[in-house]
Amino acid sequence: MSKNTILTGGICFLLVFLLLHPAESLSCARAGMTLWLNTLIPTLLPFIILTGMLTHTGHIRKLLLPFESFFHIFPGVSIWGGYVFVLGMLCGYPLGAKLASDLYGLHKISKKEALYLTTFCNNPSPAFIITYLCKSCLKDTVPAGMVFASIFSANLICMLFFRFFVYQNATISDSPEFSPEISSRKNILDFSIMNGFETIVRLGGYIILFSILQGMLKLLLLPAPDIKYLILGFIEVTTGTSELLHSSYPFSLTYPLALGFTSLGGLCIAAQTKSVLGNTDLSLKPYVLGKLCCSACTFVLAY
Repeated sequence: MSKNTILTGGICFLLVFLLLHPAESLSCARAGMTLWLNTLIPTLLPFIILTGMLTHTGHIRKLLLPFESFFHIFPGVSIWGGYVFVLGMLCGYPLGAKLASDLYGLHKISKKEALYLTTFCNNPSPAFIITYLCKSCLKDTVPAGMVFASIFSANLICMLFFRFFVYQNATISDSPEFSPEISSRKNILDFSIMNGFETIVRLGGYIILFSILQGMLKLLLLPAPDIKYLILGFIEVTTGTSELLHSSYPFSLTYPLALGFTSLGGLCIAAQTKSVLGNTDLSLKPYVLGKLCCSACTFVLAY
C-alpha cells in the first residue's frame, strides 16, 4: 500500500468525522488552537526569531569558542553542532531539528552531523516538563528532578549510542569565517520574523489536524479504553499523557509510560519535525530511530 493511498484514506476518515460529528470536531479544533495560541506561540516563536537572527549574524562561533573542546569531546560535534545541542535541550520541540536543518542549509555542518544531531537534539523543553508534565499531569507527586533525570539521562545514553555505533566522526571542521546570506541588520530581522511566523503557522496547522485526529480516535476506541490510552499517547504527547495519567492503570505503569511518551513526542511532533526538515534532503528516519530509542530508555529508567 503506497503512502498516497494511506494519506488519502486518512484524509477521507477525517472529513467524514468532521461531517458526522461537527460538535466534537469543533471542540478538538478549539483545543488544538488553544494549545497553539496560548503555549506554542509565546514559548517557541521568540526563540525561533532570535535564534534565526543569531544564526545569520554569524557570531555564534565566537560566542561558543570557549566551549569548543567540550563540544568535540562530549557530544562529538562542531561548535555549530554545539549550538544546536544547547538550544535543543532548552527550547523544546521542534527547534533542535529546525536549527540542524538551517545550519546544514547554510553549509555550516555536514549532512552526517545534521542527521546525528536530529537523533538527540529535538527534546521536550524544561518549561513543558515542569509546568505541564510535573504540575498539571503528575500534580507534583514525583519530584521534577527525578523526571528530568529519567528523560535527559535516557537522551544522553542514546546520544552516546548513535555517536559511537552509528555516526562515528560526525564532526566537521568549523569554518573560520562566516559570511551571512543576509548582510543588512534590517533584512536579518525581517527575514527572521517572517521565517519564524511561517514556521509557527505550519506547526499550528499540524497541531489542529492531530487534535481532530485524536478526537476521532477517542470516539472509535471507546469500546477499548486500555488500547485508547496507548494510541493517544503515541499520536500526540500533551493530550495523550493527560488521558493516560487519568486512566485506571496503576501509577507504577502510567508514570513511566507518561515519561516515555514525553520523550517520544508522538506522531504530531514527528510531523512537525518533518516539516522543518522539508527544505533539505535530511531524512526523518534517524530522528524516528533516536526518539524510539530514547523513549524506551526513559521508560526503563522511570520504571
